[in-house]
Parts: sequence; C-alpha cells; structure tokens
Amino acid sequence: MRDSTAKFCRLDKPLVVFDIEATGTNVRTDRIVELATIRLEPSGESSRRVWRINPQRPIPPEATEIHGITDPDVAACPTFLQKAAEIAAVFDNADLAGYNAIRFDIPMLAEEFSRAHFPFVVDGRRLLDAQRIFHRKMPRDLTAALSYYCGELHLEAHGATADAEATLRVLQAQFERYPDLPRDMNSLDAYCSPRNPDWADRTGRLRWQDGDIVLNFGKRQGESVRRLLREDPGFINWMLRSDFPTDTKTILRQASEGKWPSPPAPQDRNTPT
Repeated sequence: MRDSTAKFCRLDKPLVVFDIEATGTNVRTDRIVELATIRLEPSGESSRRVWRINPQRPIPPEATEIHGITDPDVAACPTFLQKAAEIAAVFDNADLAGYNAIRFDIPMLAEEFSRAHFPFVVDGRRLLDAQRIFHRKMPRDLTAALSYYCGELHLEAHGATADAEATLRVLQAQFERYPDLPRDMNSLDAYCSPRNPDWADRTGRLRWQDGDIVLNFGKRQGESVRRLLREDPGFINWMLRSDFPTDTKTILRQASEGKWPSPPAPQDRNTPT
C-alpha cells in the first residue's frame, strides 16, 4: 500500500506511527494489551500491523471503559515476550511517531522490550508527536482561552488577580457558548473531574471489589487493604510515608484505626464516567 507522506513531511528513513492500549497509564507497572503500527517507507510504501497482547494480569474496569478490551479478549493471545522479535522487526531502523507518544507510548514500549530482555534503543531515533504540535499550534493556556472565548488579549498574564478575573470571564463565556453544560456544581464536578464509581479514592489508587477495598496499582494490584493491614502492615505504613495523594492516605490511616468508608451504592456503581 502507498501513503502520501509528502502531505506532512519528507522521509529519509522509515517512520513508524503507532498507538498503544494498556492496562493503565503507568509506564512502569502497566502492560500493553494492543499495539497498532503503520510503517511508512521513504518510497511511499506502507504496511500496517496490529497485535493483541495478553498482559498476564487483569485489565482494570476503568481501562476497559476506555479501550473496550476485556480479559476474555486477550486470554488466548500471545504475551509481549512471545511477540517481541516480530514487533521489533517492524520498528527496525525507523523513527517514531504517535499522539502523546513521547510521554506514554514510547516509554511503555521501551519498558515492555526491557522486560522481554529484548534490545530496543530509543536514542538516535527521531520522534514526531502530534500532541506536541497540537499544543504548540493551539495553546491550551489561559491566554489562549481568553482569546478564543472572549476575544480579549490577556496583557497581565500570570498576575494572580488578572488570571482570576480572566478565568471568570472564560467560564462565563463557556456557559454562554455551550448550553448543554451542567448548571449545578455536583454535575460540573463530575464533568470536569470524572471519577470511576469503583474507585475508593479520587485518583483510583484504591478501588472497591466485592465490598472490599483493594490496591489498584503496581505489583500488589488487587490485594485487599484489610488483609495487608493484618498480614503486612509494613506495606501500608510505607504508603502512608510515601508521596501518595492525601485522600488515599486518609482512607488508609482511618482503615488502620478500624474506620472503613461505606461501599458505593449499586446505583452509584452504574453511573457512567
């Protein structure tokens, strides 16, 4: 197949445009469940591949809500280790491109290759990130918002008073422009800061599972906090001393004192996020 690479850049070596779906967003501890690539050659030829990968761990419901891939979907799929050589061949001698690839997809891919003990060197490859271009061409700061929504220049940017006034004017303009926005703070909070009903804390480090609070990160993902307090309190103490969000540590601290939050009501668990 041929793609018109001239539409966006001149290629002097292959370019692999790729995207990853994973069990989560932590490039150190999460795993790939799907990888799609488009390899563009300087000649204009292109080839496309897609792999479903068994991450060898449960896919959290909040991840499935995003990409639609479930545990049964990947149960019979090969592991990354089994496909590492095949995947590496597609990336051989190629520059890399993606959307948010510099912060997520490239580090995630490098971690998977490292765990598979397969050499994959990013240094020396040139990187093209559509998100970086988008954000540089369409800034997402307050100055840009004031110009877009209010048609005003933000001449006193980064002064606290001026920024607060500008933020209020932007919010007023957004409510005028978007009549479908919620009008009460409960709904607006859910709109601006959606929270999965299975999460026990705001960032999802802890989640509800069958009425019990379990860890939702790292190698101990899925382990019961109640059991850890009983059998390995040192781990909970480590979390309390570490840089976890305040509400996460509050739940753990209160749990260690025998004060447990109530599980979400069934109707809350069915609330879309």
